[in-house]
Amino acid sequence: MQDPILKNSASLTHLDAKGQAQMVDVSAKAATVREAVAAGQVRMLPETLAAIQAGNTPKGDVLATARLAGIMAAKQTANLIPLCHPLPLQKVAVEITADPQLPGYQIQATVKTKAETGVEMEALTAVSVAALTLYDMAKALEKSMQIESIRLVSKTGGKSGDYLLPDS
Repeated sequence: MQDPILKNSASLTHLDAKGQAQMVDVSAKAATVREAVAAGQVRMLPETLAAIQAGNTPKGDVLATARLAGIMAAKQTANLIPLCHPLPLQKVAVEITADPQLPGYQIQATVKTKAETGVEMEALTAVSVAALTLYDMAKALEKSMQIESIRLVSKTGGKSGDYLLPDS
């Protein structure tokens, strides 16, 4: 009986003919402008949100540090995710917005390049590391914070076309 992974490996670009993981060869693809937006959130107690907004935290500027960490992480994605291509990023923007209704912070990352492959993983990595850094910077105030709903919101460019998260 043939292994179902091997049977479908022709359509799974990250698997070779033997079913082993491989980095996709994108050398024949044209470099085009590609952009991805990812989002996530960090839920916390209202008191923790108030302390961060007031700048009353033991480790310093939580939001600036988290924003910078997200930008730096996007640039290191190929070193973190085994089959990602190193890409020349032209734009990485990380926005962190207080959300009293959550309560907590909404995080959004936008990443843009002109390359042979997309930047979805870079945007998702930026959000993830920004959220982890926010947690690290504020964990002395609250250890029960929750990192939630990290997701791709949209992407443009490339062979597979555009994507927009439903209900965005």
